[in-house]
Amino acid sequence: MINGTPRVAIQGIRASFHEEAAFRYFGEDIQTIECNSFKQTFEALKNGEADYVVMAIENSIAGSLLPNYSLLLNYNFPVIGEVYLPIQLHLMALPGVAFEDVKTAMSHPIAIRQCVDFFDDYPQIKVIESNDTAACAKRIRDEQLTDTVAIANTLAAKLYGLQILERRIESNKKNFTRFLILTTHDNAVKVEANKASLCFQVSNEVGSLAKVLNIFAENHINMSKIQSMPVLGRRNEYNFYVDIEWAAQNEYDTALRHILKYTQNFNILGEYKRYEEGVQTIADGQ
Repeated sequence: MINGTPRVAIQGIRASFHEEAAFRYFGEDIQTIECNSFKQTFEALKNGEADYVVMAIENSIAGSLLPNYSLLLNYNFPVIGEVYLPIQLHLMALPGVAFEDVKTAMSHPIAIRQCVDFFDDYPQIKVIESNDTAACAKRIRDEQLTDTVAIANTLAAKLYGLQILERRIESNKKNFTRFLILTTHDNAVKVEANKASLCFQVSNEVGSLAKVLNIFAENHINMSKIQSMPVLGRRNEYNFYVDIEWAAQNEYDTALRHILKYTQNFNILGEYKRYEEGVQTIADGQ
C-alpha cells in the first residue's frame, strides 16, 4: 500500500465494472492498477505492483469465466472476499449525437451478450467486440467518434464525458456479476469466515463425487456453486471448483476432515465472509 491506500489491480481501465466492484468492496480511496488481461492482474500482485486483485468469476447471464478458474489454481493467491455487482448497461455517445446517427456499437463480448434483445431490434447497428467496456467509452471521446456508441456503465459516461442515449439495455434487469478479491498470503488477514472456495479431484468411479456432496449435506454445509474443469493433458480427470457456506464453524471443520478421504489434490482457495449488500468488508478488518 502507498500511504495506506490499497493498490488494486483490475482487468481493464478506470470506470470499468471491475473498478466499480473495487469501489464497492474497498471504498473509492484506492489506487487502480489498470491491466490488459486477467493474467496481468495476477502478475502485478506477484511482482508487488498491486496489493489486491479484483477479478470477475461469473455472470448471471453469460455464466462462468472459465479461464479465471485456472488462474486461481495456477497462482494460488488466497481469495479473501467477494462482491456481487448489479450490471446496468447503457448506450452512450458523444454529446449531441442522435440515436439515428449511430452505425456502430462497441463493448466487451460478455456485455454484448447481455444486450442481444436490444440489438435484435436494431439490426442496422453493427456490433463490434472489444477488450473492455470503459475502454470503448474512452475511445469514443479520444477519437471523437460521432457515429459510434459504447455499452458501458454510468461511471464511464461520467469520466469520459459522454451522454447516455439509452439506459438499461441489458436483457435481464436482474443481471449481476460476482467478483473475487485476492491478495498475497502475507497480506491476507484471518477473519471469521462463513464461506469458502475449494478445488479438488475425485476418482473416476461411480459415486465418487456424490460421496463428497453427501458429506456437505450431512454437516449442514450449503454448496452454492460447483464448476468442473478438465485437468490439462489428463483424459477423464477434472478439477471441481466448489463454493460452500456454513453457519457453524465446527460443521465446516468436520466436513473438510471427512472429504479429504475421498478427494485428491485438495486445495482451499480461500476462506472469507459471504458478501452481503451494504457491508463493506474491508472496513471490518480485512
